Amino acid sequence: MFSGRTSSCPIILSIIRRAKSSENKCPRCILVPKQICSDKPAFAKVFCNQRFYSNHDREVLTKMAASAEADVRSPKHTNRLVDSKSPYLLQHAHNPVDWYPWGEEAFEKAQKEDKLIFLSVGYSTCHWCHVMERESFENEDIAKIMNEHFVNIKVDREERPDVDKVYMTFVQACSGSGGWPMSVFLKPDLKPVSGGTYYPPEDKYGRRGFKSELLKWVKEWKTNKAQWSKLGDSVTEVIRNATVFEVPMSENLISGVVPGAECWQLCMEQLSDHYEPTYGGFGLAPKFPQPGNLVFLFHAYARNPTDKKCSSLKDMGLHTLKMMARGGIHDHIAQGFARYSTDMKWHVPHFEKMLYDQAQLAVVYSTAYLITQDPLYQDVVKDILTYVGRDLSHKEGGFYSAEDADSLPTTKCKEKREGAFCVWTNQEICELLDRSVAANSSIKLAQLFSFYYNVKPSGNVDPSQDPHKELIGQNVLMIVKSEAQTAAQFGLDESTVRSELAIARQILYDERQKRPRPHLDDKILTSWNGLMISGYAKAGEALHNEEYIERAVRAAKFVKNYLYNSDTNTLLRSCYTAKDGSVAQISSPIEGFLDDYAFLIQGLLDLYESCLDAQWLEWAEQLQKRQDELFWDIGTAGYFSTPHQSDLILRLKEDQDGAEPGGNSVACQNLLRLGAMLDRAEYRDKASKLLASFTSRLNNVPISLPQLTSALMLHHDSPTLITITGKSDDTETAALLRVVRSRYIPGRVLLLADNNTSSIVYRSSETVQRMKPSEGHQSAYVCRHRTCSLPVHTPHDLAALLDTSSS
Repeated sequence: MFSGRTSSCPIILSIIRRAKSSENKCPRCILVPKQICSDKPAFAKVFCNQRFYSNHDREVLTKMAASAEADVRSPKHTNRLVDSKSPYLLQHAHNPVDWYPWGEEAFEKAQKEDKLIFLSVGYSTCHWCHVMERESFENEDIAKIMNEHFVNIKVDREERPDVDKVYMTFVQACSGSGGWPMSVFLKPDLKPVSGGTYYPPEDKYGRRGFKSELLKWVKEWKTNKAQWSKLGDSVTEVIRNATVFEVPMSENLISGVVPGAECWQLCMEQLSDHYEPTYGGFGLAPKFPQPGNLVFLFHAYARNPTDKKCSSLKDMGLHTLKMMARGGIHDHIAQGFARYSTDMKWHVPHFEKMLYDQAQLAVVYSTAYLITQDPLYQDVVKDILTYVGRDLSHKEGGFYSAEDADSLPTTKCKEKREGAFCVWTNQEICELLDRSVAANSSIKLAQLFSFYYNVKPSGNVDPSQDPHKELIGQNVLMIVKSEAQTAAQFGLDESTVRSELAIARQILYDERQKRPRPHLDDKILTSWNGLMISGYAKAGEALHNEEYIERAVRAAKFVKNYLYNSDTNTLLRSCYTAKDGSVAQISSPIEGFLDDYAFLIQGLLDLYESCLDAQWLEWAEQLQKRQDELFWDIGTAGYFSTPHQSDLILRLKEDQDGAEPGGNSVACQNLLRLGAMLDRAEYRDKASKLLASFTSRLNNVPISLPQLTSALMLHHDSPTLITITGKSDDTETAALLRVVRSRYIPGRVLLLADNNTSSIVYRSSETVQRMKPSEGHQSAYVCRHRTCSLPVHTPHDLAALLDTSSS
């Protein structure tokens, strides 16, 4: 960030001025006085060998500078959000709107003054949230109306997914769609009367403007209060009824009857009908990665790989992953994947990068690699984890939430643009890559690069994908030619093309680091960290990479240190990054929701199977017991999303696998795995009841719950339990483990019988206690479809057994 630029921070400027007049300069940077480099390590990072520090170090320094500058230039407005730690709420702390955080102070004010509540929900890397802030929430005239007539509440949806879910259900029921920013008008008792998403400030685009909407509700609340109060009550009741599960406890649940094969057969058909065969993915534009669909497709294929129909499911998944990897949704320069593509070709993305996408895609690309052994998928896994490890990682092991889509095009610009950090003009490419390729001096690297990545002189973005004219003349890199085609075009061999493209990408990466970076949401969420633990653990197994597994261990330790109360065996939802880079927490921490428990338990089970350290399995079971206490519905089964109603008007269950998997879907998989690992019948019984409670949904629209449908298949098949004897560093044991980890076996459960009788594995299962080496060699035991095979002792015999049992 500081390369070739002058900081505006008064503190840093004063340091520079003093340094320039000092003869006693630091020998490393030849600029800052020695004393400052030794006494002020944060500033030393700026000037001393700055290129060796991470992007987040620079982000922390930027915040320090901004904070110091803010002390000098006090903002015109400050509201209650200034005391928050959420990056999203802090973005609105200096709006002229008198914002309140979600809580009793705001509720009491609304009731005392009999005012409507305006609820605005978003997140810090949301492009349209930024737009509405600039247009409306920073508008003094609009803010005056809001402050006089409404109690205004701002919610970070990532901190409070429970609040978001209740009112998003209402908005979707009213309008048929939803999204962020979410804008909802509530009665003082928190029941909604109207809602939508983004409003322009004035009437335009055929939409009512935000000012008009505010004035409408000022009038309606004054003249028709009784009518709207009654409607709010009835609307809430409609939502309540719409979310009640249809299967009563007295029927399927008690008997444990769950839906059958017709559900996953229907899911296959529905996904096939929605599949777009040219570029992969499901539906047209916009296109989302939808990793839950891919998880289901690969699982359904692997159950019956010789079946032609199932093989086509595999091809759908692999083609989708290949086209995504080639597309502009994939950041070819700085790695990782953007949130979604605005077009059907995966070309022009919405440029924000979310941790949960990286986590889930790391898992499905690892699965694709196990199925095919194609190095393409391995390379993409490495690419994703390079990005996460470099740009979304806290120094103590946790993972940050997201990077913004918007950024300043240059340091002199005052207005951010979407994608500014990522796109390139043809002139930039020609100037930066103005060198000859090694094998032929007549060929410029820019020519080679432009042919491969579709760089055009006037830009390669379709104007229809650029409604705000922010990408005119810009190129979003997308692979349109293969390495073989590029080699043929320029008369080179493929290895030369590959190495020259790598050189070009590094040159562009170095150049991008000089641009103003997008905002980093350095909030740390338990649920998303759980998903990322799975991503690293699964990648570590598939790629036989111990560093990835160790990274997952560090993340699990971080969660246990900062997001877990061991006295109450309770998870917290979030923690935060302080200005100095340390971990911070709010005065009243938000307790975890179902997703936090389910996703972390899944991560811990994946972590145990990758490192075979039983402490993670033991913690997973402790959390499972707590999850059951807090969220299980003893009336109709399944898990509520929230532990109690608290300040919410409804207590809901997630019944959809969306951008993130549903909490019930992941919880069902966890129950089945724990039941097999620990020989616990009660977990299998609970999974049966959960599946039975979703009977209607699974029978009619399983495409809405592909990961729960995957759990349904696992329930009917039962997990494949593989137990290996010996210590993990024993040569024979390691060879057997490598065979297991080199194959994709859906529903596989892996245990290590290492004779540690104090571990939860031995305490829980008499069967494992009987599994020992035999005939002087370590053994592998495989149980599938509730039937166990005789133990085998060699990698060859184990491979033959696994390949036979999966065919």
